[in-house]
Formats: sequence, C-alpha cells, structure tokens
Amino acid sequence: MSDFSEDACTIALMPSGRQGQVARGTNLLEAARQLGVELESICAGRQTCGKCQILVEAGHYPKLALTSAPEHLSTPDGREAKYLDKHPLAAGRRLACACEVQGDLLIVVPEESQARKQIVAKAATDREIDVLPAVRQVYVEVQSATLESHGGDWERLQAALQAQWGLNALTIDPLALLGLQPALAAGKQAVTVTVWQEREVLRVQPGYAEGAFGLAVDVGSTTVVVHLCDLRTGAVRATESAMNPQVRHGEDLMSRVSYVMMHPDGTEKMHAAVIATLQTLAEQAAQATGITLDDIVDVVLVGNTVMHHLLLGLSPVELGGTPFALAVSDSIDLKAREVGLRLNPAARVHVLPCIAGHVGADNVAVQLAEAPHHSAELMLIVDVGTNAEIVLGDRGGVLCCSSPTGPAFEGAQITHGQRAATGAIERVRIDPLTLEPRWKVIGHPDWLAPGDVSARATGICGSGIIEAVAELFLAGVITADGLFREAAAARSSRVAYVGRTAVYVLADAEQSATGQPITVTQADVRAIQLGKAALYAGVKLLMQARGVAAVDRIVLAGAFGSYIDPRHAMVLGLIPDCALDRVVAVGNAAGDGARIALLNRLARLEAGQIARENTHVQTAVNPNFQTEFVGAIAIPHAGDAFPHLEGILPAPSADPIERRSARRRARPAAE
Repeated sequence: MSDFSEDACTIALMPSGRQGQVARGTNLLEAARQLGVELESICAGRQTCGKCQILVEAGHYPKLALTSAPEHLSTPDGREAKYLDKHPLAAGRRLACACEVQGDLLIVVPEESQARKQIVAKAATDREIDVLPAVRQVYVEVQSATLESHGGDWERLQAALQAQWGLNALTIDPLALLGLQPALAAGKQAVTVTVWQEREVLRVQPGYAEGAFGLAVDVGSTTVVVHLCDLRTGAVRATESAMNPQVRHGEDLMSRVSYVMMHPDGTEKMHAAVIATLQTLAEQAAQATGITLDDIVDVVLVGNTVMHHLLLGLSPVELGGTPFALAVSDSIDLKAREVGLRLNPAARVHVLPCIAGHVGADNVAVQLAEAPHHSAELMLIVDVGTNAEIVLGDRGGVLCCSSPTGPAFEGAQITHGQRAATGAIERVRIDPLTLEPRWKVIGHPDWLAPGDVSARATGICGSGIIEAVAELFLAGVITADGLFREAAAARSSRVAYVGRTAVYVLADAEQSATGQPITVTQADVRAIQLGKAALYAGVKLLMQARGVAAVDRIVLAGAFGSYIDPRHAMVLGLIPDCALDRVVAVGNAAGDGARIALLNRLARLEAGQIARENTHVQTAVNPNFQTEFVGAIAIPHAGDAFPHLEGILPAPSADPIERRSARRRARPAAE
C-alpha cells in the first residue's frame, strides 16, 4: 500500500476475485458495491433482513499484498448486536451493512449472500456410455436360521449370493455388517444387497429395494462440479457446482502450494475446505433429486495434481519445484468416510490416476471422454485454466504436457477482470473504422453499444478479454507486438493515455456497475500475451516431439473452452492454425470422463492404461520452451503461418519509428 494514502484500505472479495481500495470508514456493503460486487440486501442496509452476511479471513496474504483480520472491521454496534441476539449467525459471520472498513481485508462472500450468482458452464454433455457400474444391487433370498445350522447370518448371506448370483469370496464393510441382522429380520430373510466390484458388500436393505447413486466429481482450481448419477440407468439426475473455497488462499496452483509452504496447517485447511464444499454439493444434489445421502454409494474424483493431493490430504509442496514429484500417481480406491465425506457409511471413492507432476487425473478424464488414443485424426486437446493441460495424439500414440498460463484467462491480473458471473463482459466486437465497441454481458441476451444502459457491466471475464485483445489487433489499435499504436489515439477518443500508458475504453462510466469506465490497458494486453504464449509454446513442444507441423482437429475443453470463440482464439495465437470448422468446444470433458468412470468399471481400467501409455513432455526444463515462448508472444505469432486466417489478419505495420515509440512507451507497463 506504499503508493496510496494511509486513509485507504485494500479489500479483496472472494470468490469474485475483485480487489481495490476504499476510504477508511466506508460501510462494507457500499465498499463491495464500489468494487463491483453486489451483496444481497433486501432491507437496503437496515440490518433487518440478514442477507448480506460475510466472513473475514485472518492472516497475511503476500500475493494480495495485505494482512487481513476481523479487527479490521468496526465492532458490532447496538443495532447489529440486537439483530444478532435474535438471529445468531454462523461463527465468524458479520453483516456487511453494519460494518465499517478499518483496515485491509480479505472478505469471503458466501454463495447465498451473492446477488450475482456464479455462472458455471460445466453441465454434463450427452455421451454414449456403456453402463456397467462398479456398484450394483442384487436381490437375494437367504436360508432361515435353524437350530441345526451353525453358520451366522453373514455366512448364510454369502452362500445365497454365491448360489443365486455367482458372487464368490465377498467381504462386508464393518458398518454394513451392523445392519445385516435387522435387515434380514425386517425382510423375512429376503434382502437387497449393494455390492462393489463384485468383491464387497456395502449395504443390506430389507426386501426388494431400488436406488443406488453415485457422484462424478471434477475439482478444478476455480470450480467444483458434482454430477449425481443413477447407477442403474446412467442418467444424470442432478448437477451442482460451487466455487472452490481454496481460491481465498491463492488464485493459481503455485499460490496454493506456497500457502502450504508458509502455513503448517495449510494442507489440512484446504483439504477440509474442499471436502466441506463437496459435502454441501452432495447434499444439494440429493435434495434436488429426492434421495437420501445413504443412497449415494460410489464416487469418482478427478482434479489436477495439486487438487488431487489436497483432496486426499496430501501435501502438494513437492509439486512446487523440480522434479515435481507426486506422492502417488496410480488410481486409488478408498472409503468416502476416509476422506471426510458423509454419504452412505460404506460408500466407496475411486480417484483416477495422474500422469506426471502437473498432468493430473482431470487430464486422464478428458482423454477418457475424448479418446484421442482411438482417433484416426491427429487431435489437439487444450484444457485452458491457470495451468493448461495439453494433449496431442491419435491411435498411433498420445503425448501430453502442462504449461503455466497463469490466472489471466480467468480474469485475474486484468485491470477490470473478474470470473464469469452475471454482468461480466463475455463477448466483444470493435468496429475497425470507428473503433466503437459492442459487447455482451453474461445474463443479458442482447449486444450492447455505447450509450445503452439496459445492462451495466461489472468487469471483463476471460473470454471477454481474449476477444477484446483480438479485436483491438484486428482493428489496428495494437500491433502484432501487442503495443498500442500512437495513431490510434488520433482515430478515436476510445484510445487514451494515462501518463505514458495507453488504454482502450470498452465501457463508459455510465455503462459500468462501478461507476468507473471499464478499460483494456497495455498491462492487460501483456498479461494475455504471456498466458497465450505459454500455452502455445507447450503445444509447439508436443508437435515437435511428434514431428508434425499441423493438426487435424482442435478440441477446447473445460468451462473456459466453452466460451472461447475459435476465430478469436486463433487470431490471438492461443491455438495453432487449423480449419476453423475443425475447432470445437466440448465443455467439461473432465467431468464427463469422471462420469464415464463412475458408470463403467472397465473405463477405470482404461484410465489406468491411458496414464501408463501417455508420453509426457516436460516443459519446465525443456531448452526449447523459452524460444517457443518468445516467438508466441507476438499476435498471432512471430513466425508461424496461419493460412486459415488469410484475409482476416491485418497487414503488419511498416512504420518502424511508430513501433519503436510504442515499445518505449509501453516498457514500464510490460515490466
């Protein structure tokens, strides 16, 4: 805060990621609004509705450059204290409308307090799946006990399962054993048995019963998604999602590794946080479907390697540096209760395998869903996130790598960046003649032009900033080097200079929810260039390892990939040249892969084969990475050709004086 007044306090709001400064003494509800985060407040701040609840995180957060503490909010006054007497809040919660900012704060806004709910494009897609689950139900009639019989109820059930279903050498979960005698008595010796992998009895229900369900879970760095599936039919009965609560400890993976390094209880805290979120999502899915948690008997978990370790309560510290050693890479089978999930007492959890230090179970799930190893075409799969995971292959072999793209594609490190939520600018078009913009915001169906205030923008999400930078390039506002052209300021007042730094005004103050213009700055362009260069460099290393100069098909995976326009992605140089009709977005392929593994036990074996047979290309220490990275900083690329963009890309600037001048002006921002 050295550059700001002592009367200014820094506030970071999670999970939106918005950060900024407000005057000391500002009402917290108003401060959040100033930063573009709307909290529920039916009573308009009168401390009667209790909707604007928040939590203050305590601790030092170097990445955010602040130290947060509950004492940095004013103490409860009489009205708040009176409200709390009648309506006690959960531990640590305060009413934003009753608080004044007295110091730096990291604020967590619970989902129910958010006026603008998070938009997550991670719904399950239609896929053909041969339903052969690891858990199934069988009905058996058990021989009644007699004075002459010496075997126990379990032994008689084993005999019935062998005789009627051919199930041999079964074991029984100790907690399921507790309910065996009551079930046999209530069912008059007829019971329905839930069996896992033809090896273990998980549940015994009296008489004939139906209802075995499973969870396919994709734990991303930013978002957690749960698909509740009927294990008999394979149908997705409910999909629930939430922000990953670990985001408060760091936007990207390395930030979370650093958090564990600096906090002895870091692994435990982040493990507990994500498990609590999974529990909540499971409960929401069960309630939406009309089942009980006892009906959920199987779970498949996928995630990147850091998420994988934190899910299992394993320290991710070794993943923070070479040789990026995994604690375990093979698939894991364990009990849900062993990781802290409260489902059926005997419910099982299967965790898909990882491939390498930064190519995790989520990538294996993507490959399980998209099947490059069965493809006759050379397929490039790009799962864009804070750490991009890239796959190149066909049935002749598959290569993979990871590349540190950083959080810019998710709106972080962008001046007016935010995650994809209602009000965020998600699509951008710029007139190449007038330089006037049009844009779309999430939650509003129509394109907006200057002067249109039918929907006010709160910021720019990842897809919006990608299109904005690509459109600025196509309109001639920035050069292939990503530098603002001096002549652009003469063409339109949309291009202005703040000191020596150029900005493009995308939305005027009256069209912004914060009352401040929403701009794209030189630093924003540079952040996108660095992220896309890291991704493209990873792609090039895979292509070099495979010995190819082009690919047949490009698959954009993940929620972010669903939003990206292929044309703008290629113009920017995010992906290599390819026929635009051969670039497709497939949504949450990792979640689909988890669902396939949940519904087909043979797919779990295939996932293990995928992990073993992938050829991993290490980018972090590859001597060619830096060379490819530097070439990929240019838009779309310094040397690679893009014949499929012929007639779309502008001619390069022929004015070396303008280019040198632009570089000189932009140098401080770029650094």
